[in-house]
Amino acid sequence: MSDLNATAAALLGLLHDGPKTGGQLVAEAGERFGAFFSVTRSQVYRELPALADQGLLRLGKQGPRSSQQYVLTAAGKKAFKNWLLSEPGPDHLRSPLILRLVHAGSLTAKQRQALVDSARAGYGAEQEAAKTAVKTAEDAYAKAVAEFGLAHAKAVLKLLDAIPTA
Repeated sequence: MSDLNATAAALLGLLHDGPKTGGQLVAEAGERFGAFFSVTRSQVYRELPALADQGLLRLGKQGPRSSQQYVLTAAGKKAFKNWLLSEPGPDHLRSPLILRLVHAGSLTAKQRQALVDSARAGYGAEQEAAKTAVKTAEDAYAKAVAEFGLAHAKAVLKLLDAIPTA
């Protein structure tokens, strides 16, 4: 396994496209990884200085409102490549919704229905966004990941259909 954690590696990967500020990285991570890997603002702003201290990033241009660009260094490219080539280890699904559904028997029928309805609306929107992402994917890798996002949304919607609400 690589010394990089997955969040750090995700940021290095995004910076392969060119310099970005923390805010730009947060937004792009949400767009590119939202269906399968969450990256929070606090994680990004905690990782960037640490990556710079390790020599994997360097500071770029100062932007508006004191925003700071980060630039990937040669060492950062090498660390990212090593991370890509390392054994990924097991995947772990961490879903607050599924955790709630496991305990849905503790809710009233009305509360369960509200939980399911809310989740169905959210995953319905996610399914539509994933359909668009599949159609607009620019390469085979992006398309495969978008198809995963679509399959995930469909699977959760199927799970929601199986939850007894009465």
